[in-house]
Amino acid sequence: MSESDQRKTIKRIKTGAFERRFSVAKAGFVAGTRLVAQSAGNVFTAKEHREAKQKEILARQAQYLADEIGKLKGSIVKIGQMMALYGEHFLPKEVTDALHTLEDDTTALDWTTIYETIEDELGEDRLAQLEIDENPIGCASIGQVHRATIRATGEQICLKVQYPGVADAVDSDLNAVETLLRVLKIIPITDEFHTWYQEIRDMMHREVDYGHELEKTALFRERLKHDDRYIVPKVYPEFSTPHILATAYEPGIGVDSETALNLSQERRNLICRAALDLCWSEVFRWGEMQTDPNFGNYFIRLGDGESVPDRMILLDFGAVREFSASTIEPGRKIVRAAFEHNEPLLFEGLVELGFLEESTPIEVKRSLAKVVFLAIEPFNDNEANPPPSFVLNEKGEYLWGKSDLPGRIALKATAGATTGAASRTFILPPREVMFLIRKIMGAYTFLSVLSAELKGREILEPYV
Repeated sequence: MSESDQRKTIKRIKTGAFERRFSVAKAGFVAGTRLVAQSAGNVFTAKEHREAKQKEILARQAQYLADEIGKLKGSIVKIGQMMALYGEHFLPKEVTDALHTLEDDTTALDWTTIYETIEDELGEDRLAQLEIDENPIGCASIGQVHRATIRATGEQICLKVQYPGVADAVDSDLNAVETLLRVLKIIPITDEFHTWYQEIRDMMHREVDYGHELEKTALFRERLKHDDRYIVPKVYPEFSTPHILATAYEPGIGVDSETALNLSQERRNLICRAALDLCWSEVFRWGEMQTDPNFGNYFIRLGDGESVPDRMILLDFGAVREFSASTIEPGRKIVRAAFEHNEPLLFEGLVELGFLEESTPIEVKRSLAKVVFLAIEPFNDNEANPPPSFVLNEKGEYLWGKSDLPGRIALKATAGATTGAASRTFILPPREVMFLIRKIMGAYTFLSVLSAELKGREILEPYV
């Protein structure tokens, strides 16, 4: 291996509660001091420019905090990523924008440290059965992945190795971040915040629970084993532990890679149809879903464009969560109501889900209905409820790449939320709903990136 191919490595990750809390507290102190000083100076700014200037100050200090958090690696980076994904209802936009810059660090943990972890977890006998590549094929915030060969069979597998001490640092990191938010007074620490933050806590504990991930990977593999559009890696319990997950090595290309984007329209459409079918199966058939829409969790195994189909490789089932009947049943009702443009059924589902109350003014209900009906646009009956002409091709197929649907939804939702009646009566959705919405929007983004051209109604109708 040439020197240029070698990854930069580090010897250890700070996992001690004290040193991590100290690092976060120090960053918070610096950011807080700057925020106060610059905000004080902002009082001399012309009134018409003051709000914009304050947002700029907040954005600058939020980015500083995100940069400092990113240096710590481990669970705190994953916490920041989750807060960026699911914090729109609580955090200022300037904060979520900064947290969105937190990416899984490509810096690897030194092989000697990883080897010690693998040896401690597997023991000498199991370790002797494997030939492990020292160079990781992937590095993330809480672990890294190494290819390995089972000596007896020649099978190629992946070892997802959790960084030592990460699982033990989860609660300490969560507490440090909550303290930081409290001290900086970025948001009010209300009961609603605690409910939302508890969901982040639960998700983090699932992320570091490799036993849970092994179980869910095996479950989804079983569910999809007869559908040749998908590949779910085989799990190897004999080489898995609480901190190591062993799965089959399944190579593929990225969803947003140049190769994928340059596939024929027909091939991209088939891949996107598979993505939608998977999403609706999770919502309507299984009542549980992989809630992390990160593109890194999906790859494509190319076929030949003729007899051998392209297939979706599904990875990382640590974020799978089951949805309670009190969420999934009204959620299905809302999708069905939107599909049929049935206002009374929609209002019924929204009330059951906790978005609205029976006493909510009708103008607020109808304002929200417009947002929901817009969101279902790709699955409309184009004759009964025609979408804008620019989102359809001559075959009546929906043009995902040209529709700008997420932007139009956000614009309409913002306009509705700013009305006086809406601001007084709208209820923050239950925490489960945020993940359901994020999952569906993730599927929408998938289709937009690949510029799918599909008749969505034909896909959703069998589920509804």
